[in-house]
Amino acid sequence: MRSRLLPLLLILLAGVLLALGFPLAASQAQAEQQRVVVDRIDDTARFASLAQFVTSTTLPDERRATLQHELDRYRDLYGIRAGVFYRDGRTMAASPRDWRVPPESETAGEGGRPDGARAYAEALAGRRSHDPPQVWPWQREGRIAVASPVIRDGDVAAVVLTDSPTGPMRSRILRGWLAIAVGEAAAMLLAVGAALRLTGWVLKPVRTLDRATHEIATGKFTSRVVASVGPPELRRLAHSFNEMAGNVEGALEQQRAFVADASHQLRNPLSALLLRMELLALELPEGNEEMASVRAEGKRLARVLDDLLDLASAEHSDASHVVLTDVAEIAAERVASWRASAERRGVTLTSAGQAAATGWADPVALSSALDAVVDNAVKFSPDGGTVTVTVRAEGDHVTVETRDSGPGLTDEELERVGDRFWRSGRHQNVSGSGLGLSITRALLAGSGAGLSFAHNSPAGLRVLITVPREAPEATGQGLAER
Repeated sequence: MRSRLLPLLLILLAGVLLALGFPLAASQAQAEQQRVVVDRIDDTARFASLAQFVTSTTLPDERRATLQHELDRYRDLYGIRAGVFYRDGRTMAASPRDWRVPPESETAGEGGRPDGARAYAEALAGRRSHDPPQVWPWQREGRIAVASPVIRDGDVAAVVLTDSPTGPMRSRILRGWLAIAVGEAAAMLLAVGAALRLTGWVLKPVRTLDRATHEIATGKFTSRVVASVGPPELRRLAHSFNEMAGNVEGALEQQRAFVADASHQLRNPLSALLLRMELLALELPEGNEEMASVRAEGKRLARVLDDLLDLASAEHSDASHVVLTDVAEIAAERVASWRASAERRGVTLTSAGQAAATGWADPVALSSALDAVVDNAVKFSPDGGTVTVTVRAEGDHVTVETRDSGPGLTDEELERVGDRFWRSGRHQNVSGSGLGLSITRALLAGSGAGLSFAHNSPAGLRVLITVPREAPEATGQGLAER
């Protein structure tokens, strides 16, 4: 979710920064040009005050010479062309001296920008030049023309015109834009950091909920969420999740308690009933078939009650007894214990794989699980069959694989194997309650291990018990987040 939320926030933040940056850059360029235009207007006003006293148009005049000298100095100092022109276009004074008013046919320069002729025409009308079109840094030939009228006796007698290069101004605009770009980049970095913190703050309760949900789905029903950070809505969701998890755990606990209590309470009357049946059998002829059938059903019922009590106990177990265990040693012990029983059935039971492989498990639960798996493998293997128990360390797990040469299971049966009270229709004549593998799975889940099934080649079933090699998280705290 973070990978989807973070780009959205970054795009929005980048859009806001760009929306602010472009107008700021344009405003900075306009302010820089406005400063240049104001300077040129002041310069033209000064030249206009000098030109007011130049009266002769043909004869040498000291004031005219002074004006020409000022224009030459101005051009030498700033590199700006400047001139004073009469209404009819004749030159009063200009620098360079061959500079003339641009003809009307050249009223637009590069890109359609009005130039000196437009400014000259506005000054003849008695107005100072309006703001010229904006010159941008990429307009290398851009120039700024500013004109002011020379007023004498209330009439426009001449026009002062300046034509300025824009290289220095464009350089200053670029430097200003560079500063804006640096500021935008710094703001974007801050925005990225803020977005990372914001998404982390918003999604932390979601990650905690996801982790707690996974733990509950894998059987850790005591897992809870501590929602101390995040938006109020997600904190309320975490509180509701804890209430739901508590209710589910309570319901399951009641179910387990009911199964355990029922199994325990039924054992006493069932034992009394079996005893009465044995007493009654003493009064019947030897070999009575009905009594033998009743005895078998009674023993089967007793075995089912014992299995139900074991299942309830297994589901109630936790990982508090998980320790670093030599899985290979326990597997070898269980194989040795079952070898005599397998030989009586005509089945060869062998062990293979690594002689030592440590993992984190409950030794009692692991031994009980191996007993159930090996018992099933021997039980369903034919006379002369082989059962092999192999231990190997793979990655972050130790695997105990039990292979038998029995009839195996179909794909549909593989999906149901391990369900409570389920038995294949082909194996109904084999003794059992259908709870052995369910008890095994519950025992392993309580200690953090796993149980899975697969086809064996060429025939039979593969049962895999996986034990983690890394230490589990601290147990008994019941919290998914600290």
